[in-house]
Amino acid sequence: MQTLTAHDAKRNFGELLLSAQREPVKISKNSKDAVVVMSIRDVEALEAMKAEYLKHCFTSAQQDLKNGTTVDGESFLNSL
Repeated sequence: MQTLTAHDAKRNFGELLLSAQREPVKISKNSKDAVVVMSIRDVEALEAMKAEYLKHCFTSAQQDLKNGTTVDGESFLNSL
């Protein structure tokens, strides 16, 4: 992943937009990672993956409830 300083990103904003269409670009400020600029396509794909994962978790939890294979919170914490 390409990294730019906030100053360089501001100075070369057009180039930043073009680069972010190809791959996410990390922006750092004061030598610390601050943000990532990415294409709408990548954001939409990420959101779709998150939604699919949540759907999977919900379905899995429903199946656990149906099968009686759940664990109560106190037992879970005690097992840690």
